[in-house]
Amino acid sequence: MTSRKFVGAHVSASGGVYNAPMNAKEIGAKAFALFTKNQRQWVAKPLDDETIAKFKEALDASGISAKHVLPHDSYLINLGHPEVEKLEKSRAAFIDELERCDALGLDKLNFHPGSHLAKLTKKQKEESALLQTIENKCLDVIAESINLALEQTQNVKAVIENTAGQGSNLGYKFEHLAYIIERIKDKSRIGVCIDTCHMFTAGYDIRTKEAYEKTWNEFGEIVGFEYLSGMHINDSKPPLGAKVDRHHSLGKGEIGLDAFRFIMNDERMDDIPLILETIDETIWAEEIALLYSF
Repeated sequence: MTSRKFVGAHVSASGGVYNAPMNAKEIGAKAFALFTKNQRQWVAKPLDDETIAKFKEALDASGISAKHVLPHDSYLINLGHPEVEKLEKSRAAFIDELERCDALGLDKLNFHPGSHLAKLTKKQKEESALLQTIENKCLDVIAESINLALEQTQNVKAVIENTAGQGSNLGYKFEHLAYIIERIKDKSRIGVCIDTCHMFTAGYDIRTKEAYEKTWNEFGEIVGFEYLSGMHINDSKPPLGAKVDRHHSLGKGEIGLDAFRFIMNDERMDDIPLILETIDETIWAEEIALLYSF
């Protein structure tokens, strides 16, 4: 049942992106995530021909398919930034990230949608009409950012990650993801990555078979499985609906192991990268083996 599953982890690309495929292979991964540049810096030197060739060779040698690699963009990028100058900087950096993926022969780029950064009081947050207006305005900017980036690049799919809803981060509701996708001109180049920890702390339960089916049916109706391009497989330290983003090792958090067993036996998650971002990388090989045992 699990042979159509491609599980891996977000591995180090320290010393050069070409080190990532072997780092993945060493832990028994059939998929992996990586940063193609330092995720905490705005600018990185362009990838040279030698680096690109070495990466492609290493990927080939690892036996991992390019379609099961899910690169992640820089944490500094905010495609919904309210300040023009910072928004332009984020858009330029995002385009650079898409171009880097394309140069490496990778067809996806995973990213967090963005944040409106409005400092809202508790009372303002409870005024749903006001909150929705602020969120929708930001979601419009995010969609525009993605459209601009896709127009200037080729081959790479922009894969939006759902968030826990911490602070002013958007993307914590399926409706947010659907709202963005609806506004993307080239639907063939937009996708979604669902992080199980973010999903859970945003309020979507997956712990029992019944809750799991309810949540994923909702995803299917609101977003659509045709957009599911990858997943981050994480347990959660905070409880259901806490809106706090803190990952845990599988089975050690609030989600528990059943949800991951359901995922491994769900055909809707076939042939996409399933990436561990759990907190103890020393047991990633064990966690990968555990998932395959399901």
